[in-house]
Amino acid sequence: MYSNDRRQMRQPFLDAWQKTRERMPMTGIELKLSEVIGQHPEYHALLENTEQALEKEWLPENGEVNPFLHMGFHLSIREMVVIDQPAGMRAHYERLCLQFGNALQAEHAIMDCLSEALWRAQRDNTAPDGAALLTCIGGLVRGK
Repeated sequence: MYSNDRRQMRQPFLDAWQKTRERMPMTGIELKLSEVIGQHPEYHALLENTEQALEKEWLPENGEVNPFLHMGFHLSIREMVVIDQPAGMRAHYERLCLQFGNALQAEHAIMDCLSEALWRAQRDNTAPDGAALLTCIGGLVRGK
């Protein structure tokens, strides 16, 4: 699910949220998107304003968080846990879920590590370093 077309990348979120609100049948990915969106009520109004959602730019230098990137990180982290990649991800995630008291907060903590890994990979024009990512996430676990 990668593209350089912002509208194309955002549309599945909008479609999933519309189907959720209208209680329509959904595909597997739409169900996953709907779950993440449901956990972020602060984005619901945005997702109901299609043109704003498709066109708005969120600038980190202004302290803004891109809601689509944020929710996409949740999906990425959950997929990494399911397939346990990098190896050991699932164990760290489970420990963090216990430590933070819920999966959503654990995922929010992991996002900083994931952001760093992706930034470094982009800067260095390399694949993300799974070992460094796992080391960062492991550092979040209390008692380590």
